[in-house]
Amino acid sequence: MTLWATEIKELESLNTSIKGRFPELEKDLEHLIKTNDENVALLYSRRCLEIIVTDLCECELKRPRKTEPLKGIIDKLHREEKVPPHIITSMDHLNSLSTYGTHPKEFDPEQVRPILLNLATIIKWYVKYKDTQTISKATPEEAKDEIKPLDVPKKTIHKSIKSLILLIFGLLLIAVIIGYPRIFKRNNLESLKSSDGRISVAVMPFQNMTNDTTWNIWQDGVQFNLITSLSNYSDELKVRQTESINNLIQSKGLTNYASITPSIASTISQKLNANVFIYGNINKEGTIIRLNAQLFDTKTKEVFKSFQIEGNSEKIMPVIDTLSAMIKDFLIISKLKKEVPADIQPFASKSTNSPEAYRYFILGNNAFDKSDMPTAVKYLSQAIAIDSNFNIAALRLSSAYYNQRLYEEGKKWCLSVYKKRDQMPMQLRLWTNRTYSMFYETPYEEIKYLRQLQEIDDQLPVIYYAIGLAYLWKLDQYDKAIPELEKALEIYEKWDSKPSWVLNYVVLGNAYHKTGQFKKEKKLYRKAEQDFPNNSYLKYNQSILALSEDDTVAANKYIEEFTSICKEYSLSESEITIFLGDTYSEAGIFNKAEEYYRQALLLTPENPQYMYYLAYFLIDKDRDINEGLKLVEKALVLNPDNYEYLDTKGWGLYKQGKYKEASEILQKSWDLRRQFAIYDHKAYLHLEEAKKQL
Repeated sequence: MTLWATEIKELESLNTSIKGRFPELEKDLEHLIKTNDENVALLYSRRCLEIIVTDLCECELKRPRKTEPLKGIIDKLHREEKVPPHIITSMDHLNSLSTYGTHPKEFDPEQVRPILLNLATIIKWYVKYKDTQTISKATPEEAKDEIKPLDVPKKTIHKSIKSLILLIFGLLLIAVIIGYPRIFKRNNLESLKSSDGRISVAVMPFQNMTNDTTWNIWQDGVQFNLITSLSNYSDELKVRQTESINNLIQSKGLTNYASITPSIASTISQKLNANVFIYGNINKEGTIIRLNAQLFDTKTKEVFKSFQIEGNSEKIMPVIDTLSAMIKDFLIISKLKKEVPADIQPFASKSTNSPEAYRYFILGNNAFDKSDMPTAVKYLSQAIAIDSNFNIAALRLSSAYYNQRLYEEGKKWCLSVYKKRDQMPMQLRLWTNRTYSMFYETPYEEIKYLRQLQEIDDQLPVIYYAIGLAYLWKLDQYDKAIPELEKALEIYEKWDSKPSWVLNYVVLGNAYHKTGQFKKEKKLYRKAEQDFPNNSYLKYNQSILALSEDDTVAANKYIEEFTSICKEYSLSESEITIFLGDTYSEAGIFNKAEEYYRQALLLTPENPQYMYYLAYFLIDKDRDINEGLKLVEKALVLNPDNYEYLDTKGWGLYKQGKYKEASEILQKSWDLRRQFAIYDHKAYLHLEEAKKQL
């Protein structure tokens, strides 16, 4: 076995996962995986890097590489910020060390290991990069088939289920707040749709208000051009044609369009089964022509949208075209709103005037709500590429990265919106502040902003849920969490509607469990099963409850169902085993939990993450602190700046009474965490406990 066998296994797994996607890269990876020669390993590592960098040169620098040195291209990608800095670092290290293989010189075979680790890091990033790039090649219609519901994660992290749910749904509420009061009330535009889902429209002749009869011809001219333009969008709009409209006008003996009042226009529209009519006029001052248009609800005769456009009176056609585009975009976005959850419709649709951007937002949002974060990133990125001021899409994108623990990217998009907060409406500004607090501040600031949103409207269940979530999982303040979470469900019940997601039940159930209210928890899950049958998060919590009540028959049933869902979504045996360890640990059955954690590590003995899972459990539960410290030391050799591993080591040293050393390591962990990740209350408490002993 070579010194770098563990690293080769990871590359082999990566190669399997990209089969058929990058033939040239796969070919060189296969040579690399099969070799036992250190020089050949260096050579093919460099070849893999060259393939990736050459492609980046063409895609990002927009030119072929030709004979330019690899180092020059990497530097150029760095200067132009085309590749993240941490990936540039890996590229530089791989490039410099691999030259020992291309021009054989003396080197230590141990140096092959960091080269392979860097290559794995680069390939993982490159695959995500290519996934993002392919969005431009997919139409929204094609993309709909790509979104599949994901009930379970592809990767586990410490405190797996709790962290998973917190990550996936901690920012899931972005974009919800503004529109939520009207979730169960049909808005005006929703009621204006025909039975086939399209919006039916009648365009009245525009009235000449210029006091110049030579403009009378444009009364019909504007009407005709609007009808012609809007008729091109027959999938979304059902446009009544000029002849039928004007015949009805003439049948009423109306020869002067100025006599067509909104009431008359409404009557004509009703006869044509048009739910919306467009009513407008033409004004002129000097060489400036102005077109005014109003969209009316045919039944109520209420104006729900107005437009005004000006231009050169000698070039009226571009003015008409602009007005037509404005009306078209508004109506199509209104039609598309039915494809977006009602809780974000009013806010999201006001954030862009581009139907194409809105379509991609819908696809991204649907993927997000199904926990398919990589797909959400693809489509939300495309929405922003079309409309760079689509702030709600940027916030959603920020949270999609957050949910994947890609905090650097998440922070970048959060800041892109945050810097514009002073120009935002109050609610969006508060929501942006809340998102910023989740990346950069503490749960206390987050709760402060949520309370301010609550003052604007105290009937939003999503706000109560978010506050309860912050108290429960971010601050461990169960008694404060429960009333908030119960209030959220009360409002849903008052609305005669089920919650938007199972987490409303699961989070409250977790709070009941932590406070020993098992009867309430069981009753709550029975209701949850009706609204969200066969849900993995629910099965997990039911397993813990059954184990806590010594009901092994029920526990085995729920565990089997949970495991089945995990397998359905291709989780590895080691990942499932970690979940089972978490299940028994949460139920307080530590012997069984330890058994599963050890089994998971046996399945992947060289994986530092699995060393860490077992190490933290042994230290935190006082099972075997010495063994836990040995395990985490081994993990730190492979990843010396991992803040989770450092926190675990510091916590173990604290429990051994080595307070000074513990404090130093916990401080280092905390500093790295705040730089590269987000606030963690338990880690904060570890540091504070150690400081108290100095």
